[in-house]
Amino acid sequence: MEWRPSSYPSSSAPATPVGIRQMPKVIPLQHPPPSSSSSSLIRPRPSPFAKWLSRIQRISAMEWLELLLPCTRWIRTYKWREYLQADIMAGVTVGTMLVPQAMSYAKLAGLHPIYGLYSGFVPIFAYAIFGSSRQLAIGPVALVSLLVSNTLSSIVDSTDELYTELAILLALLVGILECVMGILRLGWLIRFISHSVISGFTTSSAIVIALSQAKYFLGYSITRSSKIIPLVKSIIAGADKFSWPPFVMGSIMLAILLTMKQLGKKQKKLRFLRVAGPLTAVILGTVFVKILHPQSISVVGGIPEGLPSFSVPTCFDYVKRLIPTALLITGVAILESVGIAKALAAKNGYEIDSNQELFGLGVANICGSFFSAYPTTGSFSRSAVNNESGAKTGLSGFIMGVIILCALQFLTPLFTDIPQCTLAAIVVSAVMGLIDYEEAIFLWRVDKRDFLLWVTTSITTLFLGIEIGVLVGVGASLAFVIHESANPHIAVLGRLPGTTVYRNIKQYPEAYTYKGIVVVRIDAPIYFANISYIKERLQKYEVGFDGTTNSGIEVNTMSYVVIEMALLCLQKTLYEASLWSMKCSH
Repeated sequence: MEWRPSSYPSSSAPATPVGIRQMPKVIPLQHPPPSSSSSSLIRPRPSPFAKWLSRIQRISAMEWLELLLPCTRWIRTYKWREYLQADIMAGVTVGTMLVPQAMSYAKLAGLHPIYGLYSGFVPIFAYAIFGSSRQLAIGPVALVSLLVSNTLSSIVDSTDELYTELAILLALLVGILECVMGILRLGWLIRFISHSVISGFTTSSAIVIALSQAKYFLGYSITRSSKIIPLVKSIIAGADKFSWPPFVMGSIMLAILLTMKQLGKKQKKLRFLRVAGPLTAVILGTVFVKILHPQSISVVGGIPEGLPSFSVPTCFDYVKRLIPTALLITGVAILESVGIAKALAAKNGYEIDSNQELFGLGVANICGSFFSAYPTTGSFSRSAVNNESGAKTGLSGFIMGVIILCALQFLTPLFTDIPQCTLAAIVVSAVMGLIDYEEAIFLWRVDKRDFLLWVTTSITTLFLGIEIGVLVGVGASLAFVIHESANPHIAVLGRLPGTTVYRNIKQYPEAYTYKGIVVVRIDAPIYFANISYIKERLQKYEVGFDGTTNSGIEVNTMSYVVIEMALLCLQKTLYEASLWSMKCSH
């Protein structure tokens, strides 16, 4: 007897004869029949250039202005009564903090202190116009200064005039790279570098920076190096030249700075002490030298008075040797400055585009290079102080620039008697906050793999130098990314009791699994690099799998391997629906 399934089941449908197995009818997904008129209306997928051109045409004049000059965003909505006083106070506070720090970081870079003030002058104004962050404070920073010193000292002696010219040229190269990466929207490339790599790198760099300043505390010269072993050997070898006066004075200044910083962090009412620390140390050291005139304590010496003049960077024959360092400084700018800017923007209720932020930093460095500035980027400590001081808009940056302008124009004669050990104490107190051993402890508890990255980067940076440390850290970070992509996580799913929901049995041990059936979920896109790994894992499940809570009949072999691919199916369905919607709209 032949049985034919009915297209529409009903109560009057004939009963299925006993002994004959009922086969379910599969109804295929039906689409409207194609017609020449409708099919001709389906437009081909536009090219990337056409999409870009269409997007450009939709931008209004005001949006173009905000894109080219991000400062117009806060200028148009500026609340004078509410914001003006806060911006002025924050600008004065951070500007006062920047003056001694800028001179200290210039010494760390192997430059005359005046170039630190130059680097905190024009770039600040340029960033206030072209930068999108309203609280980020840019200028000389310790890590970039160390990179400048490490690169240029291998090319020419720091006493040579060429050294200064190359530092200015490096600022131009960094600015060009940052602008190009911002325009081409390549900031996403740095996302592949793990935070543990950056933490390990900055920790070791902070130790190297602190040791490099030991010569101002000990009273004798030491080898200029970015490796810890030559620095320690040089310190030990010159122990017979040790001088007590600079050591005692530097230690006292360092103790004052650290005490004021800790009090400012713990007590909100004493927050001004954190800002006033560097200026207090400079004033006390200068007064001491003015009164007692100690011969064994070296001072800054004569500082040119007035604003920097316009000049085009030269010595382009050295560009090839400076490109690696320029790339490294650009990477630091993306990871540190853009990261700080995004965090401050989220805290203050506005959004920034990381690529536009990178472009603003590039313009600041390019403009600064024409006025004798060496590479600058965002400072974590000064940005934090700027935000805590109540900065609302980029006007605080303009105020910082005015403070540096006044220092260059009127105060440089007062800087001649600043002790070198005082500037060194300011650098050491600043970089001590970069030693992030707590991050290593946290990673050890949470993720051993990231802890291994941290230790690897830190050790290689300390013993092999900054460049090797960065290359090893970045290489290890990329290797982990590739490994995770080629070996994706595959979860075995089980049904939660009393539901039809399936979850990972490692996270939900009470979930049911069925003998002879294993349900798996692949937590990554499937592509050529991970196909073989996925196939091997599925073959292992086919051989046998022991679930946590088994249910079903007793079987000796694996009959079914079910792959949960709901996300891929959903993406395909949405794509088909978008095509059908486009077709119907015509």
